[in-house]
Amino acid sequence: MPPLYSRITGVNKLSGDKHGTGDRVERVKAALAGRSVVLVGMMGAGKSSIGRRLAQRLSLPFADADHAIESAAGMSIPEIFAQHGEEEFRKGERRVIARLLGDGQTIIATGGGAFQSSETRERVAAQAVSVWLKADTDVLLRRVRKRSNRPMLHTDDPEATLKRLLLDRAPHYATATITVQSRDVPHDVIVDELLETLDLHMQGQQTDAQTEAGAQIATVRVGLEERSYPILIGPDLIRTAGPRIHEILPNAACCIVTDNNVAPLYLAALQASLDAAGLRHAHVIVPAGESSKSYAMFEQVCDAVISAKIERGDCVIALGGGVIGDLTGFAAASVRRGVQFVQIPTSLLAQVDSSVGGKTGINSRHGKNLIGAFYQPRLVLADSGALNTLSEREFRAGYAEVIKYGLIDDAAFFTLLETQWRDLFAGGPTRIAAIETACRAKAAVVARDEREEGDRALLNLGHTFAHAFERLVGYDGTRLVHGEAVAIGLVAAFRFSVQLGHCPGQDASRVEGHLRTVGLPTEIAQIPGFDGTAEQILDAMAQDKKVKRGQLTFILARGIGESFIARGVEAGDVRHYLEDALTRTA
Repeated sequence: MPPLYSRITGVNKLSGDKHGTGDRVERVKAALAGRSVVLVGMMGAGKSSIGRRLAQRLSLPFADADHAIESAAGMSIPEIFAQHGEEEFRKGERRVIARLLGDGQTIIATGGGAFQSSETRERVAAQAVSVWLKADTDVLLRRVRKRSNRPMLHTDDPEATLKRLLLDRAPHYATATITVQSRDVPHDVIVDELLETLDLHMQGQQTDAQTEAGAQIATVRVGLEERSYPILIGPDLIRTAGPRIHEILPNAACCIVTDNNVAPLYLAALQASLDAAGLRHAHVIVPAGESSKSYAMFEQVCDAVISAKIERGDCVIALGGGVIGDLTGFAAASVRRGVQFVQIPTSLLAQVDSSVGGKTGINSRHGKNLIGAFYQPRLVLADSGALNTLSEREFRAGYAEVIKYGLIDDAAFFTLLETQWRDLFAGGPTRIAAIETACRAKAAVVARDEREEGDRALLNLGHTFAHAFERLVGYDGTRLVHGEAVAIGLVAAFRFSVQLGHCPGQDASRVEGHLRTVGLPTEIAQIPGFDGTAEQILDAMAQDKKVKRGQLTFILARGIGESFIARGVEAGDVRHYLEDALTRTA
């Protein structure tokens, strides 16, 4: 996979089995079937410390490959580098890892460069389960600065060297069986998450032993203490949903809510999976499109859930895009004052944005999403294979929400998307990696600010403009879908930032250029039949959820990856920008 990085991750507090003992540990040990677990990742990722704790939990021996190399050579790794060079060190490293893999079931911590070897990767794939302990650059730097035994960092600029090594190595690390985020929390927390991710991965493999792509599943956690939940990202998650739902909600009855576009594609597969898990189920199908986020459809869905005899401990499943997720989540929050809720998003936009974070709701004639609730799901299953059935237009529209995360606070992610967007569109490795990066970004913000009282508002970059455009076309998806409105809104937010003196014009041009390149609209004039005035757009903005005591709030930017919350923006400045924007041609 390409090297995709996010600076964010949620802290998880697992429910139930606090330290991974008991059922989960026994399931993992049984599913490993004698295979070793090999930890890979950069220096400073915590492979040795976490590996020792994991070995203790699983009652297995632990081996540190670097220590084994030093023991075999009778000298330290810096001394081996100094006397024999990196090439000889790597030869010895390959031999030692091969020996450790042949010594029986072991938890093995490898050196940072070990997974660069195709020979080692092949051996590990054949004999073990591999885990990439993925840490952000700033975390790695803080850790490695505490020790001087890192010969690869004996350079004039260790920080630049570390970043270069990470860029070089990340594509190989990304081929590991699972990925777990390593961050500055107690190591036992990381071990808990590693065990849970292994458990979920093994369940998926056991459910469908023929699913060769099972190793591609990534897991992100939304850390909300006792309401924490996992997001699984990868192929075939709809076909394996039943056992995963049964794991967190044993014997729960389910009511599936979907639309008339998605139902013919995926409803039967989901029903079969629920049947295989022994879960009773019913379903309701609503019309596709934004118009279903209405009082009438909300009533219909609530009545269907009640008719299906769904109790508080039972589950409502949203199978579809953002509209279905928002509508279903609001119904789940309302029926019996709250039933369990699972998101199975089938659009790119829903997988990277609306399915994560618990925002649910319907539209009013006064504006978008003005009636709703914050209500978190218990599980999100983002089936990457479902994206293959999206129309080109819908997929492009979802991509606007992907690049938003780069524009907010991750300029490196935006830069990477500029060069690798074709692979993402084609369904290559970048796709799952980008979804994971976006989900980690949102999960971390939600963990800090669940109810949008602070920096969660940053996730609305471009949306103040976008929601106004959508309202003025009557939420007519034939003219403007949400992601297209967001694309125009992102360009507007950057251009408005330039007008106010916050942002260099070249950054706004770069954002516009990339959106145009992928085929997204960037001008109001590209909205079919749009005849709104600057005053009408301003009036629509006045109903925006971020308005405080009548004062407009915008998410603006000082540059790519440098967004900020701007409160009390003058209506006159907005009007001036809109009057100019309305004169621009496509």
